[in-house]
Order: sequence, then C-alpha cells, then structure tokens
Amino acid sequence: MFTGIVEEIGEVTAVEPSGDGVRLTVRAPQAVSDAAHGDSISISGVCLTVVDQGEDWFTADVMKQTLDMSTLAEVGPGLAVNVERATRAHGRLGGHIVQGHIDGTGEVLEVRRGEQWRVLRISLAADHAPLVVDKGSIAVDGVSLTVSAVSGAGSPTQWFEVSLIPETLEATTLGARRAGDVVNLETDILARHVQRLLAFTSPAAAQAADSPAALAASTEGGSR
Repeated sequence: MFTGIVEEIGEVTAVEPSGDGVRLTVRAPQAVSDAAHGDSISISGVCLTVVDQGEDWFTADVMKQTLDMSTLAEVGPGLAVNVERATRAHGRLGGHIVQGHIDGTGEVLEVRRGEQWRVLRISLAADHAPLVVDKGSIAVDGVSLTVSAVSGAGSPTQWFEVSLIPETLEATTLGARRAGDVVNLETDILARHVQRLLAFTSPAAAQAADSPAALAASTEGGSR
C-alpha cells in the first residue's frame, strides 16, 4: 500500500528479458536504504517486489500482464521514474490510498503552463471515466493528485485534468511530461469498490464492471 507521495526520482539502470517479462533494475538510494528482500516499492505507480538489491539499487521482476497494462514495457536504461516505498501503518497518509495496481494508461493531451503551476489534461478510457470525479483523487505515474476538471459524461472523448504545484513539478517526473506522453493511471480504490457493488443492482453498472478493461484491472496485481 502506498500514499502517492513520491520519495525520490530513481533511474532505470538495466532491463533484462526474463521469460515473457523483464527484470528491472532501478537506482534508488533512499528506497533501498531500509529495503529488504520481498519488500514492495512503487515505480511510477506500479507495485514491484524487491528480489535483489545493492547499496543504492534494487531489482524486481515485471510480469507480462504488468508490461501490457503499463508504461514499464517502454522503459530503458537512463529513464527517470517516480519511487515510493510502501507506507508504514503508523505513518501519515499524506496523499490517498494507492495500491500500485494501475487501471491502465492515459495520454497527455495538453499541457497548459502558468507562472508557477502547470495543468495536464490526460485521456481516460471510457470504462474508467465514471471512476474519476472533480476534486477526487487519482494517481498519475504513482503521484497522488487532485482532479481539477473532468470531461462531461456525454463527451465523445473522456479526459481529466490535474493542476501541478511547483513542488510536484520538481520532485516528480511529471514536470517533464509533454503532450503525447503516456502515463500510468490508478483510479480511487473506493470508487472501484462502489462500481462493483452497484454492478449487482444496476444492469448498466454491471456491464461497465464486466467490461474487458475493468476485468483486467481487477486481476492486475502488480508484480508480486
């Protein structure tokens, strides 16, 4: 379990084939300072399990399903990634409850710049759009953010916007995002539970919950 408060920007140092998945090595000194074999670490929103580590790096296996659903399929040496260790039960919940089990990806459609802030408009799959609400929470590349605008229910293309403060721009990889970039998305777990509960009483909600994208998200469990 994570909170979406990025602790450091790590760097991918190696990507090696491993069956139908890959073995990913990330340089992340802070994350490995107290890490142990089997610990969970979020890499740009995807929960990975430590299988090996050194003084300032760790290695994790990424299975095919995770590669198919996330941006990790495109990572290579030198890529910057957001890193967060699993939260402690007695710690502060500074962001929101983030599982590291992403729903899928979205495309950055627009970047609007202000003097000290930046607004990103990101596409949403139609199946995920009902789970994202104005002023609600969403994790983008593992960063806990507040939704600042959403498209209308009848819009032919679904999107949401997030407004990034200077700290977020500097402390995460979102400051480097440009139109056309693809990002990992995790909707609010509470919204997903509500949708599933409604599926047993509402035919329309049942159809949405049983869609291919929703079923894939429900079975995607990171790389544990």
